[in-house]
Parts: sequence; structure tokens; C-alpha cells
Amino acid sequence: MMPSLSQRFGPARLLGAAALLGSLLLAGCGGNDEAESSSIKVGTVAGPETEVMQVAKRLAKENHDLEVEIVEFTDYVSPNAALADGSLDANAYQHEPYMRSMVEDRGYDFAIAGRTFVYPIGAYSEKYDSIDALPDGATIALPNDPSNEGRALILMHNEGLIELKDPTNLEATPIDIAENPHNFEFREIEAAQLPRVLPDVDMAFINNTFAQPAGLSLDDALIREGPESPYVNLIVVRKGDEDRESIQQLVDAYQSEEVAAKAEELFKGAAVPGWE
Repeated sequence: MMPSLSQRFGPARLLGAAALLGSLLLAGCGGNDEAESSSIKVGTVAGPETEVMQVAKRLAKENHDLEVEIVEFTDYVSPNAALADGSLDANAYQHEPYMRSMVEDRGYDFAIAGRTFVYPIGAYSEKYDSIDALPDGATIALPNDPSNEGRALILMHNEGLIELKDPTNLEATPIDIAENPHNFEFREIEAAQLPRVLPDVDMAFINNTFAQPAGLSLDDALIREGPESPYVNLIVVRKGDEDRESIQQLVDAYQSEEVAAKAEELFKGAAVPGWE
């Protein structure tokens, strides 16, 4: 008959081997958890918002030993697609009305992990110095993405330039205009392209994300949002990840005085902290 393991190696050696195997298994499991939480990928839109995230990245490393990889995009659609397919752990570029419209349209299962800044939208013109100078029949460029287009039209409604069927509809488009007494013509343009088409139109609504890099100051806008805007930007994750330790570490690093100071430097008052 074959001797038992305890007979061949002795009880002490057998217990020691078992303990070693157990510790290796635990270490392996712990290592996976640590690897999952020690680095994350975050999507941003290229430009000053990425520079702001760079500060949060540094603070996340200094304060939490969290490695943050920033992935830059040049449009508003791809960062959500990348988050949905698992290419990103989070993105930081959109406000809640836009996120909700994407969730409804595309079936994304997203959640809000934290707030970042309000970046007011403004209406700019290279031809006119005031709204009163805008002629009848003027061509006005609007961002063509959901909610930002409605955001611009609501501002025009509030200025008395048009009348919307429902001024609370955050996803209004030109077909939702009830009255257009000045016979404005509207061009729907991808948001990133709006600074480039500005010379070719009479007025364009441009998000500060793209206005500031183009040398446009919110102080020069013919129409602009105030600090009471509900369009605060967000750190967005897949549903269920909002309480992940690494995500909350990113939020903690972002919602800091240093990040707010960097935004003030870059946006010169046109970025209002949304977490205060």
C-alpha cells in the first residue's frame, strides 16, 4: 500500500506546504484585484479639458497611487461608444442631458460617478457686435449633437429671437420652432467644426470646449449661459462601476482645488466647478 502524504513528508512539512499554497492563491487573487484598481482609462475631448484631466491624473498618482491613462477624442460620440464597449473605464466630457439622450438612443447602461465643470455655451459672430445688429434672414450655425442643439435654441428662445413649441425640451431642433419672426436660417454642424465655419455664417453657437482653443472668449459672445446652467459636465462610467475604488479615487483627484485652478487658468472664468 502506498504511504500517505503525512507518512511520506511528515505532518509539519505537509501543513507548511498547504499554508504556502494557500498564501500563493490569496496573493494571486489579491494581485488581480490590485491590478484592476491600480490603473484606469479615461476618455476626454482633445483640448483644454484634457489639460485639466492631466492635473487630476497627477493627483490620482500622488494621492492614491492610481495610474490614469487619458485617451483623447475629437468628437462627442466616440467616447461613449468606447465606454460602452469596455475600451474605457470612464469618460469626462459630457453633461447629463447629452448622456441621457445617448442612453435613450443607443441603450447604453451608464451611471454618473461625479461632477466636473459647467462650460457655458456662447453664440459668436465675426460680422456683428450685438444681437440687435443681427439681420433678418441671418444664417445661424448650431451644434448638431443631441441636447447641445436644444441648448442653443433655448437660449435663442430666452432672448426672444425665436419661439419654441416647448422651451423646456432639451433636445429641440429647428423643426420644434413655433415662430421664427426674423426668418433665420439654421445650419446643423458637428460641434468641433463650428469655429471653422464661423466666418461663413452670421452667428454660431460654440461650446467652450472648442471656443477657447479657437481664441474665442466667452466675454465676446453675443449670447451666453449664466452660472445657473443645468449643463454641468460629468465623470461617467458603466452602471455598477460608480462606487469602484479606482473611480472614486479619480473623482476625488478631479474635484480638487488644483484642478479648479487649472481650469481657471485655461478657461479664464468660463469653467465653473460643478461640485461645490
